[in-house]
Amino acid sequence: MSIYIEGLGKAGGMSQFQEVIRQELENSMKNELEKLQATASEVDLGVVKKDFEGFKQLFHRFLQEKGPSVDWVKIQRPPEDSIQPYEKIKSRGLPDNITSVLNKLVVVKLNGGLGTSMGCKGPKSLISVRNENTFLDLTVQQIEHLNKTYNTDVPLVLMNSFNTDEDTKKILQKYTHCRVKIYTFNQSRYPRINKESLLPVAKDVSKTGENAEAWYPPGHGDIYGSFYNSGLLNQLIDEGKEYIFVSNIDNLGATVDLYILNHLMSQPNGKRCEFVMEVTDKTRADVKGGTLIQYEGKLRLLEIAQVPKAHVDEFKSVSKFKIFNTNNLWISLAAIKRLQEQGAMDMEIIVNPKTLDGGLNVIQLETAVGAAIKSFDNALGINVPRSRFLPVKTTSDLLLVMSNLYSLNAGSLTMSDKREFPTVPLVKLGSSFTKVQDYLRRLESIPDMLELDHLTVSGDVTFGKNVGLKGTVIIIANHGDRIDIPAGAVLENKIVSGNLRILDH
Repeated sequence: MSIYIEGLGKAGGMSQFQEVIRQELENSMKNELEKLQATASEVDLGVVKKDFEGFKQLFHRFLQEKGPSVDWVKIQRPPEDSIQPYEKIKSRGLPDNITSVLNKLVVVKLNGGLGTSMGCKGPKSLISVRNENTFLDLTVQQIEHLNKTYNTDVPLVLMNSFNTDEDTKKILQKYTHCRVKIYTFNQSRYPRINKESLLPVAKDVSKTGENAEAWYPPGHGDIYGSFYNSGLLNQLIDEGKEYIFVSNIDNLGATVDLYILNHLMSQPNGKRCEFVMEVTDKTRADVKGGTLIQYEGKLRLLEIAQVPKAHVDEFKSVSKFKIFNTNNLWISLAAIKRLQEQGAMDMEIIVNPKTLDGGLNVIQLETAVGAAIKSFDNALGINVPRSRFLPVKTTSDLLLVMSNLYSLNAGSLTMSDKREFPTVPLVKLGSSFTKVQDYLRRLESIPDMLELDHLTVSGDVTFGKNVGLKGTVIIIANHGDRIDIPAGAVLENKIVSGNLRILDH
């Protein structure tokens, strides 16, 4: 059946036969969810019901979708004034009453991810990234510094997932004496679907044993519904908060920017911008990042998954699509409330295929927070400096932020003045460095990287203390060989190959 279902949503609507099949699938899903719901305890039942309601709506839309969600010929470049240069926003300066402006802000960090891609257990936000400070430590330090400097009360809200909630809450106790109010809410927990039968793989609502892999958090687009359902959205509005600044907790460049906040707050009320997306210039490393387009008269986020196969190369072109989404977003709380209550939040569905440990192929239905931009009034892109996009997804990224390229001040990382050019070196560490514990074992100390342009390391390689890397450095240990870079070595424009020959590059 699944082969046929993939053709269900071709353009031109559904035939009567297809409609019958779709209805049967919806009924089967409804029955399965009712069975699962019956296994929930009274304590969990309310949350499970809300989660399943959201999932049913997503599943219904999934069955209705008609192929790629954009018609390529309708794509237009955004109008000039819809993406503002950051310098223009900054040139307006700051008002005298910046404290009262800050008091209307809430910082929200997306904290649903695990550190598994870097070989760590538990929430990614608890990985040490700099001087024993975790992502969460740095975030709290930034906001505390803001609150102390401007005598404000900017709270921190963490959107956890069922994977990260318990561990995060334990850690939060250490911040009780910080000058930051910290709130949490959980994103939804949805059932993974068997790719063949399009039915849930879970046997009951538990998260352990054979069900451990049966559930997933449905992407950060779930923030709107979960935030609203938690009651926290209304609470913050009642406290006089007006905007949230949302970003990924692993983006160390995503600090509160007073100029952007002031720009939002200083617009006339009827013309207030309800949604700002920070974008930055694409480089060859960012070809897969989502971009802003004009589509049917609205500013819209275009992700690679929505692009028809014939146009993927065009999408990746740096000359046609010059910017990409950093996922640093500024959103009106009142607008989220309005759109949630009207059921008008419109986000494309991302179908994410996975293979479970036992080999079973499943799909999970997700949405992305930035995709809702088209639902908001007066949406705007701001083209920010690259320094506001500093994600740590891999140990290659970790090496950059731990190095002397950056200095740490009140939880914020800034590029060292000693680096002569503002671009970040391109670093590619091989599979021997993928896990954080292996990465740390292979580096006696972090190399000096102030004058580095490009580093590639492959194979069994270790670094002694106080190594210096300059220009382009390529180190490749062949299979069965090992390369130990000696303490104090300075490699400048060198290729180091399998038997430790050091060549000029």
